[in-house]
Amino acid sequence: MATLQELAKLTAGQVVGNSDLEITGFSEIQNGVNGTITFISNPQYLKYAANTGASAIIVANEESLSGSPGIIVKNSQLAFAKVMEFFYTPPTPRKGIHQTAIISESALIASEVSIGPYSIIEADVSIGSNTIIGSNTIIGSGSIIGESCNIHNSVNIYHNCTVGNTNTIFSGAVIGCDGFGYVEEGGIHNKIPQTGTVITGNYVDIGANCTIDRGTIGDTVIGAGSKFDNLVHIAHNVKTGKGCLFAAGVSIAGSVELGDFCIFAGNSGAIPHVKIGDGAVFAIKSVATKSLPGGKTYAGVPAREIKEQHKREAVMTEIASIQKRLKTIENALSKS
Repeated sequence: MATLQELAKLTAGQVVGNSDLEITGFSEIQNGVNGTITFISNPQYLKYAANTGASAIIVANEESLSGSPGIIVKNSQLAFAKVMEFFYTPPTPRKGIHQTAIISESALIASEVSIGPYSIIEADVSIGSNTIIGSNTIIGSGSIIGESCNIHNSVNIYHNCTVGNTNTIFSGAVIGCDGFGYVEEGGIHNKIPQTGTVITGNYVDIGANCTIDRGTIGDTVIGAGSKFDNLVHIAHNVKTGKGCLFAAGVSIAGSVELGDFCIFAGNSGAIPHVKIGDGAVFAIKSVATKSLPGGKTYAGVPAREIKEQHKREAVMTEIASIQKRLKTIENALSKS
């Protein structure tokens, strides 16, 4: 429990209404619960403000409160995330190393590490302090896992990979499997050895069933603070800058280089060997087929600046309309 004033201090906001109002948790604005706090960041939810069952609302301006108590902040979504973190207690994993875990004698396990049932820690692995490893997870030989990581159930981290501090890796993720590399001779696809590894920076989140391939010779590198939705594929030798975001279904082909804070929406991607500048944004299902500068938003296949893509789509729509009218005229003439 906390007062509205205490939550305002937590979020660096300003109270409107009763500062001593007691808040016991959080809820959705359209399904507000008495005693909780909610938020509005998208204007389409303003219609719920006057009748929400929640006792207070976090907003960016007082007009959005519709007479309700609340907190005024610059970024209401960020403030609400802090409130959620304040009230929410995540499940506590079993501490210590489960008796069914298989751990090599040469592995270095720091203090306060938890390892779940049936997980395998191979030779010469190093695991930093306060890291949690779930059940049925495999950490391959020579891999380094940083401090305060949370590696969920059924994750496979292959040999010699490096996972930075405070990484979260969700179930089904595979880190460091072989890249897709073959050379053809005489009708036979000969496998190219994949001798590199994968390195992730600090504060990286990797969603369920993501795959990040090891480098062929050099390394595949994931920049600090990057976040992956579920079902993202990163091919061999890709190098991402810091703070990149990848939505579900994104596929980044081999040897792509991404700048800092690039964003790839669902099912978008890039073909091999292209370079993308800092802050580039790719709309859903767009594909970078050549190197592109940063600071712009791209759409379509091949990816073009979104304004240009919209112009092209408008032209194609007009062409289709003209073709339809011409067909109507042709049919009329053929009957005359």
